[in-house]
Amino acid sequence: MKGEGENMEKSFAKEMPKLGFGLMRLPKEDGKIDVEQTKVMVDMFLEAGMKYFDTAYVYTGSEEATRKALVERYPRDSYFLTSKLNAGSWAAANEAEAKKQFEISLERLGTDYLDFYLLHALSKNNVQFYEDYGIWDYVRKLKEEGKIRHYGFSFHDTPELLEEILEKHPDAEFVQLQLNYADWDAPAVQSRRCYEVCVKHNKPVVVMEPVKGGTLAAPPQVVADHFKAADPDASAASWAIRFAASLENVMVVLSGMSNIEQMADNLSYMRNFRPLNGEEQQVIKNAQDALASIPSIPCTECRYCVKGCPMKIQIPDIFSAVNRNTIYSQFERAKKEYESACRDDHSPAGACIKCGMCEDACPQHLPIRDLLEEAAALFES
Repeated sequence: MKGEGENMEKSFAKEMPKLGFGLMRLPKEDGKIDVEQTKVMVDMFLEAGMKYFDTAYVYTGSEEATRKALVERYPRDSYFLTSKLNAGSWAAANEAEAKKQFEISLERLGTDYLDFYLLHALSKNNVQFYEDYGIWDYVRKLKEEGKIRHYGFSFHDTPELLEEILEKHPDAEFVQLQLNYADWDAPAVQSRRCYEVCVKHNKPVVVMEPVKGGTLAAPPQVVADHFKAADPDASAASWAIRFAASLENVMVVLSGMSNIEQMADNLSYMRNFRPLNGEEQQVIKNAQDALASIPSIPCTECRYCVKGCPMKIQIPDIFSAVNRNTIYSQFERAKKEYESACRDDHSPAGACIKCGMCEDACPQHLPIRDLLEEAAALFES
């Protein structure tokens, strides 16, 4: 039986065109999703032979726009439609609310089944909700009823937790991972190790954030120079997406396209996709080395420092914001991340009382007190 399951998993993955349309960042007009521009993008995508559309219950307005731009305009068997159920406390107050998301998604999308359905954004902070609410049994039942064709989950945490989930739920048919060349060996994301866990368990991978939220579409100049030297006509985004799509166990790479120009660029090299060759793989390696050479705070986000902080400062999140500014020169985006890290009962970096408990706990022996002072000067002045 195991062999049959493995072959079935591989068959739907092998048949999939490599580019997926991520419907989280659709174009907007006057603050609302621009359905007419979305229709043009959907047309371009399908005409190029692509099929995979990815939305979610919690993507505001996305499912309704998908109905208007896609479902109402094309035969249902001409594309693959994906959505997600989020059982996290911010998205569902209880089991009934969590399970109701599926029927709401079907209604919003105007369809009676989904090709792929995901348990959304699993991490140590929410994985127990999916267990306690019986969501795994729920999606199995939906598949038995023919309301979904395949089920899996998207994931944001350590390879150790991913291993634990796949051992507990070997029936999961695929996994969606944050995967890009910048995060490949980054201690905070560990894309490579998470990908290797999926390979070990023979799970096809759907890639999210291949361009790191748009960051790798305009990488640091030292990185962009490597790409331009190798191919002056290729966009920086194309290198990032082709890197992810070239991995053997990758089923499809999602790109959250926000305008017609991005769609046209992606289709220019994914319509007739060719994996990176040896020389191009070296260009990626050079780009990774160039990124690593940019001075940054080498925080691994183990969060040991947070546990004993009397001021409840979210130190790793603050350092992540600092690194975004340092590496990618995205100050406004970094400041928003910083402000998010300081919400609720979490103190800003400037509230540090320099007790040193964080430094005693840090495996990397970082000068955390000095670094927090620098963060406060950067974001609080």
